[in-house]
Amino acid sequence: MSGEENGRVVSSERVFEGKLIKVDREEVILPGGKRAVLETIRHPGAAAVLPFLPDGRVVLIRQFRHAAGGFIVEVPAGKLDPGEPPETCALREVEEETGWRAEQLVSLGSILTTPGFTDEVIWLYEAHGLAGGRRQLDPDEVIEVLEVPFEEAVAMVVGGEIRDAKSVATILLAGARR
Repeated sequence: MSGEENGRVVSSERVFEGKLIKVDREEVILPGGKRAVLETIRHPGAAAVLPFLPDGRVVLIRQFRHAAGGFIVEVPAGKLDPGEPPETCALREVEEETGWRAEQLVSLGSILTTPGFTDEVIWLYEAHGLAGGRRQLDPDEVIEVLEVPFEEAVAMVVGGEIRDAKSVATILLAGARR
């Protein structure tokens, strides 16, 4: 694609910089020539992973998410540290959040979480070859580990019990591989 097809930034101003995100206000020339002022949340990216136990069950977490209004069921995930490859992040998050250490990752691709206002990309993985590791939660994490048959995880997506987008995508993409 040419630059014109992607739009062109005329000016950019950082209007917020926090611990997790940054917000930029940009004047952009859109494809076709119109101008628009857009606000974009800048995010470092993340990795999400569905760990598979040797017996075919999967490891999910039930985590308190203030922005979601309470506890939700999801796959282990976390944001990338500066310069960190998504695979390294995925392996770290599985162990820290669940206490399982993974020997192998299978890539399921990546998703754009909400491209209308953020550049966040989440890389999705399956994890295999699990062995005991060391659980190490961040101070702001409240997490319960769940081990369920894979089919039950899919049913939780279909039934609306799992609504978190990264988890829905990871579970359904893993299902497409079966």
